[in-house]
Amino acid sequence: MFIEPHIAGVKRGWIEVICGSMFSGKTEELIRRLRRARIANQQVEIFKPAIDTRYREKEIVSHDENIIVSTPVENAEAILQLCGGADVIGIDEAQFFDREIVSVCNKLALQGMRVIVAGLDMDYTGKSFGLMPELLSVAEYITKLHAICVKCGNIANYSYRKTTADKQIVLGEKNIYEPRCRYCFQLKD
Repeated sequence: MFIEPHIAGVKRGWIEVICGSMFSGKTEELIRRLRRARIANQQVEIFKPAIDTRYREKEIVSHDENIIVSTPVENAEAILQLCGGADVIGIDEAQFFDREIVSVCNKLALQGMRVIVAGLDMDYTGKSFGLMPELLSVAEYITKLHAICVKCGNIANYSYRKTTADKQIVLGEKNIYEPRCRYCFQLKD
């Protein structure tokens, strides 16, 4: 694909990734950035994976109950079809999207859009989650957020699963997960 060199006045896009453990404020930060874009009279479109039905079907909801309307989509390619003439694209729970999410984010940025993506960087086992490592590698801006460990009060960057379920994707919140620091994550209690 040929990309024209920088031309004065031409809108250039980029990718921002917000990552961290559960309860670190990723969705809250995504909502904050999207609201600021709206205050600046920018056209904003927001998407989430249809699989994420924890709170509300057509809204992104942070754990502290901040809410913003979104469009649930079955796959990443659908975002390209639905983004219209947006200036800013918000994508929540990126770790749940299919392999095309990186390509879609790159295409949107090349079309001059600001793409803000939020997601878990690690799963409940402490391993990379979904395509998040690839999104992090192509992003111009990365924000890593931390929660507070429920066991010792230190900075937490792991999502500890309190159940014995062994599937990678198990939707839940405080009833199933808790934030833990590196040391307390290793304690299997």
